[in-house]
Amino acid sequence: MTTANDSPTHTPLRRARERFLTGQPLPDDVPTEIAAAWRRARFFGVPHDLTEPARPSPPTGSALLTAALPVLDRLEPPLSSGQSAVVLTDERLRVLWSGGNTPHEERHPDLSEREVGHNSAALALRSRSRAEVHGPEHFLDLWQDVSAVSVPVLAPENGRVLGTVTVASGLCAERSPHPGAALAEATVAAVEAELLTRSRTAERVLLDAYQRAAARPGTAVVALDGRNRLLNETAADLLPPSALEALERTTATNRPDGPDGPDSPPAYTLHLPDATGTARITQVHHEGAVIGVVAVVEPPVGLPVRPGGPPRVAPAGRSVPWRHATSRAAELARSRGPLLLTGERGTGKAFLARELLAARGGPPPLVVDAAERPTSDAIDRWAASAGGRTAASAPDRPLLLRHAELLTQTDAASLNSLLTSRLEARPHAPLLVTYTPGTPPDPCLQRLLDTLGARSVALPPLRERPDDIRELLAELTPRPAPGQPPLTWTLDALHALERHTWPGNVTELAQLVRALAEGRRTVGPVRRAELPDPVREGPPARPLSPMEHAERTAILEALRSHGGNKARTAAALGIARATLYRKLRAYRS
Repeated sequence: MTTANDSPTHTPLRRARERFLTGQPLPDDVPTEIAAAWRRARFFGVPHDLTEPARPSPPTGSALLTAALPVLDRLEPPLSSGQSAVVLTDERLRVLWSGGNTPHEERHPDLSEREVGHNSAALALRSRSRAEVHGPEHFLDLWQDVSAVSVPVLAPENGRVLGTVTVASGLCAERSPHPGAALAEATVAAVEAELLTRSRTAERVLLDAYQRAAARPGTAVVALDGRNRLLNETAADLLPPSALEALERTTATNRPDGPDGPDSPPAYTLHLPDATGTARITQVHHEGAVIGVVAVVEPPVGLPVRPGGPPRVAPAGRSVPWRHATSRAAELARSRGPLLLTGERGTGKAFLARELLAARGGPPPLVVDAAERPTSDAIDRWAASAGGRTAASAPDRPLLLRHAELLTQTDAASLNSLLTSRLEARPHAPLLVTYTPGTPPDPCLQRLLDTLGARSVALPPLRERPDDIRELLAELTPRPAPGQPPLTWTLDALHALERHTWPGNVTELAQLVRALAEGRRTVGPVRRAELPDPVREGPPARPLSPMEHAERTAILEALRSHGGNKARTAAALGIARATLYRKLRAYRS
């Protein structure tokens, strides 16, 4: 099976493919990935002489095709007079559009490996980068004289692969690069830009629908589109996570590509779990497609919209590590004796201490910070008052000692002596101490920590309780100005926040939220691209060398400068787009 287009580059591989199809052993020089692709095609039962593929109904309601058509329509006139073809597929490699000419006019409606074997579109989808397949690398006989290059189309808001663009031509004399690679890259860049524009317009439509529904005071309103979640303060107070998850599942069935698709009813009532009430669900349409839903929640009869309850004794958080630590701290705080709260910087030790003291009632605490030396005089005054020697008739005033790791040896020894003195000489007022581990403590401080150790609680760092991020965001976000929408987050941004390691813990998260609330100039939910580089890109999955760390920093800075656009970033760095994707993947693997 030789052709006029054979070249020294392709002839050995063409002979190897003939050996494979006739059941003979492959030569050792066949690339491993190509041999594996041929074996997958044989496993899937793909006939190499396929001529009449199945013709399933083309996908309908494709947002990718809607966004891509203006770009593809501009390409079709020059394509019709050339010897190249352009093909657009969705994320399942179903062909959405094709145009142009190739030496072989056979068009297949499905380019998945299960249907047609090895091809550039399937390779690009799997690798998330530009891929080329030439002549005998294909499995089908029909494509033995075809070279093709494919580029994945990525969602602008979260990087998810939405489909592929392929440029096919006659067999190239050399395997790489394909002469249509620049056309494929440019087409994808234009489609992604159109997707970004349409996404922002759709979000504006959804935001307007949400604001109209939330205009009536006291109404609990949630808007969702599968990526973003908007809820007002009333809904945040009323709805538990289980109810929000039920609403998000409803959103998925209302999407054009969901189980119910465009046939789902425009408005209906949903009964929410955990006796939360009912939600009136209304679809939001844009350009003939369902882009999301707005839910107006009605609580059960007799249940106030703002549920009451006992005073909170801990910052936001429902994860098991946080609940265990705070419940243990609350139990110790209710009994007589000192309490030591330990944990990394920014985990909320002082905040929790104040909450525990507020739950006890009584006078406000005397706050002493060991970072503001000296502390011995303040501790002595508290001890005298709490022991009843100078203010016997006054209520015992608790002491909150912060940053015990910074106590001088003298102060640590004095406090330890006070706590280990005769029972009648000990202070009766509560004592709460916060301590951040770091450098090894000196002997005096170590003895104090040993004394307090039996009544100590270690607060978990934020990286060990990512499930609490969303609840913390609701608590840390400042109230919006009158007439302004609340600060909300796309799901992709939330996932990035949950993956971040948070070396500054809750304090770092609070600073990020405050900076966005004060300095943001755009509307709609916060996108992943708006987050700081270390948060947006996530932590490296392995320790990086100094050179890799410097390279990663340069790439992240370039991405930030170009608004997250990878094509422009690669051009600014002087590298191919595929190289940029490969480096980003390497930092995450």
